[in-house]
Amino acid sequence: MAIINEYKFYGKTSTTAETVNMFGTDSGGNQLPLISETIIIKSLHVTNKSASNTPTITITNNSHEVIHTQTLAVAASVELLTNPMVVVGDTILKYTTAGTVTDGVVVTVSFLNIKKEVTT
Repeated sequence: MAIINEYKFYGKTSTTAETVNMFGTDSGGNQLPLISETIIIKSLHVTNKSASNTPTITITNNSHEVIHTQTLAVAASVELLTNPMVVVGDTILKYTTAGTVTDGVVVTVSFLNIKKEVTT
């Protein structure tokens, strides 16, 4: 079995209240991370680009709230993690923005994707 480490970055700007699956699906429609992958998140950073609105963000890992309704200060950035977070394969990690986000809420994630592949 071969282990492949991939250092990756995810970033998205939300301009409407929405729920977003951070890692999405692969080309075959399979939920990421796959069962053969483990993701270690080093940084989960959020920026509120508004000069007057204070939207909120909630982070969930499957049905468990990891970060419950963090209010985002006006024109500010915040690092939401104080320690690395492990996301095992076949887990849905998503964020939900609420409130007025028309000026944009930027979510960035820096992570290590550990893939276990069978080689012959």
